[in-house]
Amino acid sequence: MNSPSWIQRRKSRQIMVGNVPVGGDAPIAVQSMTNTDTCDVEATVQQIQALADTGADIVRVSVPTMKAAEAFKEIKKQSPVPLVADIHFDYRIALKVAEYGVDCLRINPGNIGSEERVKAVVDAARARNIPIRIGVNAGSLEKDLQEKYGEPTPEALVESAYRHIDILERHGFKDYKISLKASDVYMTVAAYRILAKEIDNPLHLGITEAGSFRSGTVKSSVGLGMLLAEGIGDTIRISLAADPVQEIKVGFDILKSLGLRQRGINLIACPSCSRQQFDVIKTVNALEERLEDVNEHLDVAVIGCVVNGPGEAKEVSVGLTGGFKKSMLYLDGDKSHKVANEDLVDELESRIRAQIAAKKAQTDEKTKGAEQLPIEEVK
Repeated sequence: MNSPSWIQRRKSRQIMVGNVPVGGDAPIAVQSMTNTDTCDVEATVQQIQALADTGADIVRVSVPTMKAAEAFKEIKKQSPVPLVADIHFDYRIALKVAEYGVDCLRINPGNIGSEERVKAVVDAARARNIPIRIGVNAGSLEKDLQEKYGEPTPEALVESAYRHIDILERHGFKDYKISLKASDVYMTVAAYRILAKEIDNPLHLGITEAGSFRSGTVKSSVGLGMLLAEGIGDTIRISLAADPVQEIKVGFDILKSLGLRQRGINLIACPSCSRQQFDVIKTVNALEERLEDVNEHLDVAVIGCVVNGPGEAKEVSVGLTGGFKKSMLYLDGDKSHKVANEDLVDELESRIRAQIAAKKAQTDEKTKGAEQLPIEEVK
């Protein structure tokens, strides 16, 4: 179950968002955005911490006013992960958050004013090694592009991106990433495909305003899945009208399904049918809830009957095959013992945590052993 992904990722140049590499051969970074009032420092920090605990690599914070910029200063001090400041129109806010140590600026150079103002922001970013994210959105295309194309199109999104790219390139600024987002899956995918062939800068993927938790998850999975499977994408954000924590979970699930990242439990479970010998859905939901805190990767299979159960259980670290009153537990592909069906969740949680602890101890031992070897032996 730990076979590497067959995906050949697009070669992109790497930038650093704080201590997180984006692009190149770095893992695809998962990010979300706070939806608290940025001026409420405590609430915003709490949400950032919740996102970080869930696995967020990067968090974006909207900074619409100078008052919010002052709050951002305190938020940045307390943040456990790199922060991107989302800024529109007012270049002075960009200068202020740059002064306060922002890790990345999300701006569109074309909407922050004169060439002099753009240069001031670019110079501040360059002096502090702050990358810039160009964010093109179908809902806010320039008026002349809307008139030229009649409506948002992939080509219109790409042309808009090049306008902003040209501004940064004119000032000799290279450390930028780009997003081309629309709520339409096909438009988004087509735009990214065009740009991915023409530049080597990192690409930030997302389906903007994707919708509610369910519909937004589906649209994002389809759109991002198409691009990621083609090797396109260096960082992702799942846009959901839901708790931002859910965006991180869905993002990791998409990457796990493609073999691009492994974090937490990879739970294989049957949809259940009349052959099931225990309540699969109830068991799986309870298990997922209990294991929310687990960051280490482990493959687990929970199958309700003996038709597919043994085959799946033999391929994972912890497997369960349904049986009458008692079900068979497999450890590392081998039969271990039977468990009373009323005790399944407790037993599975215990065995999963034990397997993770054993793997961690083994890894720590190898690391310790390598550190104790003479340098020539380590080589």
